[in-house]
Amino acid sequence: MTYILIVLLAYLIGSVPFGLLVGKIGYKTDIREHGSGNLGGTNTFRVLGKKAGIIVTLGDIFKGTLATLLPFIFSLTEINPLIIGVFAVIGHMYPVFARFKGGKAVATSGGMLLGLSPILFGIILLSFIITLYLSKYVSLSSMITGIIAIIASVFIQDYGLVIVTGILTLFIFYRHRSNIKRILNKTEPKISWM
Repeated sequence: MTYILIVLLAYLIGSVPFGLLVGKIGYKTDIREHGSGNLGGTNTFRVLGKKAGIIVTLGDIFKGTLATLLPFIFSLTEINPLIIGVFAVIGHMYPVFARFKGGKAVATSGGMLLGLSPILFGIILLSFIITLYLSKYVSLSSMITGIIAIIASVFIQDYGLVIVTGILTLFIFYRHRSNIKRILNKTEPKISWM
């Protein structure tokens, strides 16, 4: 019963729609009605600006971290924290508090890895920044970072982590289907560093 409650709590934490909350409370704007309609940090940056985008991105990261730490918080060390973290990612993508239409799993997946392995999180964060600087595509950077996370997990020799990062990367690619088409058609928006 305790395990079910932990899984449910992780899903509910992941379901907290920071993009929706920040938009409605701080800007009187429902970001689902603007830009890509996505609840994640990227759309928040585009619709509401840098300050809101940073707040939403950090919120999405740390809900993944918090969920991953639940087994430690409740002294249930026999539960693999990766499994619990995945339910937060699912909650982020399909949030019960936002009609099951959420973000694309990138920040929350990263937060999950932060809770488990800060070193791995540092690697993927650096790879994301470098790829974003070179390509100016957030979506492409997110997908490449997922692949790098899998490779890094292999080098760490944590095969449970390899499996989970593989699953998360599949989630990320699936959620970026429309972005892939736009990249191929050269219609995907690029960010500006100015």
